[in-house]
Amino acid sequence: MEDRSNDTKFTAALAKNTLDEIPQPKSDAREIVGLVKHSGRIDGYQLSDGSTVSKEEGVQMAKSGHIKGVGVAHRGDTEYLKSVPDSSEGNNLGSLPSVSG
Repeated sequence: MEDRSNDTKFTAALAKNTLDEIPQPKSDAREIVGLVKHSGRIDGYQLSDGSTVSKEEGVQMAKSGHIKGVGVAHRGDTEYLKSVPDSSEGNNLGSLPSVSG
């Protein structure tokens, strides 16, 4: 039988390389529990305290340690949040429900 743990570690390392920054979360950092979408595009995030923030606010909050479990990536000139790879699929941003903002 193959050892898949090395494959998983390699895949996680590759995924982390797509992130520009993985901020260190503070002890009271919140989690993203939902995605605010308009026309299928992510415009913001719902946090574990029930508040919603814009995509830009979320990036700034993550950079300052106020959101945990995410890293910052960019596409063109736009920064956005991505889940920090781990062994769980359930906490990936793409797996979260859409919410109204």
